[in-house]
Amino acid sequence: MLLFRFISSAILLILISAGNAAAYVGLCCAHCGGNMPLNIPGGGIPETHEYRFKISEMFMRMDGLRDGTDEKKTSDYGPATSAGNFRGVPKSMASYMTMLGGAYSFTDNFAGMVMGGYVRNTMEMTTTAGDYDMFSQGLTDTKLMGKYRLYSDDNLAPKHQLSAIAGIAAPTGRITIKNTNHPNQTMQGKLLPFGMQTGSGTWDPIFGLTYQKIADPFWYGANFMTTQRWSENDQNYSKGDEYNIDLYLMKQFKENALAHVQLNAKAWGDYSDEPQVGKDSGDCHAMLNSSRDWMTPLCDPTNYGGVNLHATVGLQFQPVPLHIAELNLSLPLYQNLKGPQLQSEYMLRLTYYLEVPTKKSRRYKGFSAPKQLGF
Repeated sequence: MLLFRFISSAILLILISAGNAAAYVGLCCAHCGGNMPLNIPGGGIPETHEYRFKISEMFMRMDGLRDGTDEKKTSDYGPATSAGNFRGVPKSMASYMTMLGGAYSFTDNFAGMVMGGYVRNTMEMTTTAGDYDMFSQGLTDTKLMGKYRLYSDDNLAPKHQLSAIAGIAAPTGRITIKNTNHPNQTMQGKLLPFGMQTGSGTWDPIFGLTYQKIADPFWYGANFMTTQRWSENDQNYSKGDEYNIDLYLMKQFKENALAHVQLNAKAWGDYSDEPQVGKDSGDCHAMLNSSRDWMTPLCDPTNYGGVNLHATVGLQFQPVPLHIAELNLSLPLYQNLKGPQLQSEYMLRLTYYLEVPTKKSRRYKGFSAPKQLGF
């Protein structure tokens, strides 16, 4: 729990320095719909002719196996060389991710966004050759998206609005990361399983809808997002489609602070096939022979996908105007996994957000009030 202590200390430091913060209508700008959790894609869209930058540090832990809604023991699957068992079985996984994002609003109704990241994965494995930590790291895929406001009841300070999101995920992540530290030297240099790769290898379209509602001091809304897999990568497989629905409720209890709760639902599919290198060289198969069984359940493309529901609690603080810090903790409420595969235990995320007005912005210092205000 060292990471949790570090994040808690960081938030405490922000709170101490937040004495004389000035607030807008909500912590974010009024025009963009005010407050919205920063972990939800499309959240925090900037005021017109302003930039927004966001950096997040996320830690996720997975522990124990699950098949359907049933928890399973590692020993149920191996490690063993006998029929019906696997030579390597996962026990837990820790993932650290740094995420960077930027956005710019070109008009009152349209904003462009870019998001990318770097991830480090460590998976604890037990194998017939001994226990070890499987490791991978690298860039994630990069998302390029646009958000268009379809409807709002007021242009400058809407109390409710509906927006559409469309974009594409560019394959900047890798799908050919090799094993570097297997206790059996024969396995070093062989392709790592799907879950340890950092990208999809395909250009994937993204679609979404976002609804935001203000009832000061409450803010609530719903967000739907899907990533579709319409093509195969150069290893002749594709990831499964992903669907996310996020519901949130926020209360601003101080001019510079608010708390929120979320329900985060996700459904995703399995992989379409094994990588071509597995068929050609036997990577991920017992005895490196493609006609034999899978070496670990992580190699089976059908042992992925499922449905889960998480609850998230969080705090937002405005240490100074145009700056926001957010801390979130997510815990699983329901998991139905097409497994066996590792189940979620918890996720922590710390986000820092910065709004940067340009000279064209209504909020830029030195400019008179917009004509729409009538004075």
